[in-house]
Amino acid sequence: MSVLLIPAPGMRVASASDRAFAFNAPAGMLIVHPADVECDVTWSQTMEHAAVAIRPDSLVELALQEFGTDSVELRILPYGTIDPKALGFAELLKAELTQQETPNELYVESLITLFGLHILRSYSAVRNPPAEAKGKLSLQKARLLREFLHENFPRRVSVAELGLVCGLPPGQFLRSFRQTFGQAPHQYILELRLGFATKLLSEGNLRIVDVAHLSGFSSQSHLTAMMKRRRNITPAELRRKGLKKKHNEIIQLQRDIRFPQYFDTISVS
Repeated sequence: MSVLLIPAPGMRVASASDRAFAFNAPAGMLIVHPADVECDVTWSQTMEHAAVAIRPDSLVELALQEFGTDSVELRILPYGTIDPKALGFAELLKAELTQQETPNELYVESLITLFGLHILRSYSAVRNPPAEAKGKLSLQKARLLREFLHENFPRRVSVAELGLVCGLPPGQFLRSFRQTFGQAPHQYILELRLGFATKLLSEGNLRIVDVAHLSGFSSQSHLTAMMKRRRNITPAELRRKGLKKKHNEIIQLQRDIRFPQYFDTISVS
């Protein structure tokens, strides 16, 4: 599957059963191309697009979880079909994957999951899919999920794994999580990682690179970029603030030991 991010004038398409034809492809054009169908596409200038390859077994599993059916035969769309929602997913994927910082894997997986659900609902043989759940997680499921995340935030977790904790398919889980916690799973986990890193930097003597890895960040630069973006402070600055606070506490303790308060109550007769 592919979504054009910018117009592509002079695109030429030829498939095994049809003769070649040329046209000006618009931005937002969605191409759904089954893996077993031969097709030759050429273009006259640089083309910018987002290509998402989903294995057939993954698509079947997603349909089975979400709709209770394995009927996932995708329709081949007429060239020139514009899909604004698919374009929105493509632009979000591009923004995440082309930024300077390490991409958030859980966020990317969430986008691909939602993109796959959109394709299934719009361009497959799925009939009468269930209405989207708009409710929050139950108190018990929210508690189980919160405990799971607080225990596992340093490692990589997938949308499917988080859904299993709640007994929900991926798409429904993503919607219910946001309704319950007011943010997406990758944002919630990022805050847990930053909170843990802040504690280690403020209270311990670990190297910043070790703090990054223990907190679930891929590198020291990844931790620095996220902390600067979300907390407006770098790990090094936070470490200096923690050391200064400790130094001030030690000075105050030394003063208290040297001049204890009870001396004020002693009188000489």
